[in-house]
Amino acid sequence: MGWPEILAALEAKQAFSRRMGGDERLARHHAAGKLDARARAAALFDEGRFVEIGALAGNRSEDGPAPAPADGLIAAFGQVGGRPTLAGIEDFTVLGGSIGDAGSAKRFRLAQLARQERVPLVFMLEGAGHRLDNRHGTPAPNDLQALVELSGLVPMVCLVMGASAGHGALTAPLSDFVVMTRAASMFVAGPPLVKAALGETATKEELGGPAVHVVQSGVAHNLAEDDAAAIALARRWLGYVPVNRVAGDDQGPRRIEALLDLIPPDPRVPFDMRQVLALLADAGTLLEVQPDHGGAVVTALARLGGLAVAILANNPAVGAGAIDAAAAQKATRFLTRAEAFGLPVIFLADNPGVLPGTAAERAGALRHAADMFAAQHRLTVPKLHVTVRKAFGFGSSVMAMNPFDGQSLNLAFPAVTLGAMPADSGGRAAGLDDDERARIAADQAGGALNLADRMVFDDVIDPRDLRNALLDGLMLAANRLPKG
Repeated sequence: MGWPEILAALEAKQAFSRRMGGDERLARHHAAGKLDARARAAALFDEGRFVEIGALAGNRSEDGPAPAPADGLIAAFGQVGGRPTLAGIEDFTVLGGSIGDAGSAKRFRLAQLARQERVPLVFMLEGAGHRLDNRHGTPAPNDLQALVELSGLVPMVCLVMGASAGHGALTAPLSDFVVMTRAASMFVAGPPLVKAALGETATKEELGGPAVHVVQSGVAHNLAEDDAAAIALARRWLGYVPVNRVAGDDQGPRRIEALLDLIPPDPRVPFDMRQVLALLADAGTLLEVQPDHGGAVVTALARLGGLAVAILANNPAVGAGAIDAAAAQKATRFLTRAEAFGLPVIFLADNPGVLPGTAAERAGALRHAADMFAAQHRLTVPKLHVTVRKAFGFGSSVMAMNPFDGQSLNLAFPAVTLGAMPADSGGRAAGLDDDERARIAADQAGGALNLADRMVFDDVIDPRDLRNALLDGLMLAANRLPKG
């Protein structure tokens, strides 16, 4: 053959790959309000431009299954926010997005390249897991093993945009940031297999919809309305990691007068910490992670002075901010990611301690709080602590109040109540009389100034100066932060 015939054959193979599942399946997919796999890739990458890897995989059928365009997985690289990024997008229109032998090799290739080139990796899931008719004649190394080895080296994002089962769904809990759309579900096995194995009848949503994995299990971090919103959220999250600086209009010092109105000095009166964080961060940069799970703590990414930071804050609006098992697990997961990607961590403490009671004990609150304590202690990134109003017992320790424990700054507001436990309930449990409880309560209420006298706190600050004090702390730690 001459060049015209050779190139025509190549074009035919490329065209077969580009057709995905064909016009009819694509039309059904679009009618469900979803983007197809290549449209999802275009939405992720800057200006819709990406370079495909392995587009011709799965096209041969001489001694195996029928050809499958791109083997049901679009693998690609391009730029996200001007930085190189890799992505793997399951194509539900091709054999239900199931994983074939070639697709398995492509998944491993993506993980290999992400580690080799130190670039983020994004997966978009909508598939049925491993294909039943796989031959495994030339098996690739297991991509899940490669994803485990990527953990902490490069940012990994997983977007679940439809039903995801089995092997594919395992990508989510191995990732650093997981988003589900309202149409999404993920599970070890789908409804038919659950019915056959256990006799249990359940819908996809009941098995693993957003109400299960965003709210209850915490496998997924955030919920997005649709494909476009999920991809936009992924692009935004990637803008914070690895730690970097960006230019902006609101990066200088400023007093936050509104904090005196938002934060009641009485520690028994609740307030929503989210409102404080929105004022504290550079305007428009606050991104809450896992807002619908473990509500006693708020975990968020933001920018302070243009620098990406991680914020861990108690939320007195939820159970007075008491640390339960879900909140502690959420915090630990968040802290390990902050450490992995070099993000300074800001702790805002306002809690009565670890949640007591039979339900909390059975849920393992004590064990999970201990994991949280270990995670904050092991941080090598800059950490800045502020006690806002109250911190009792182990509740202060898990929020990094421990003196001389690697903080760049350890601060407190003046109206702070501190102690081993609240004076009223603790005093009653100890059988103390009213006068003794009142004396202890008065001593606890003066805790910030008393402890500052012994250098437990580096300073006691006016709440309105919170942002400026944290900017100063980040300036002190500047030599430990990546440049640029």
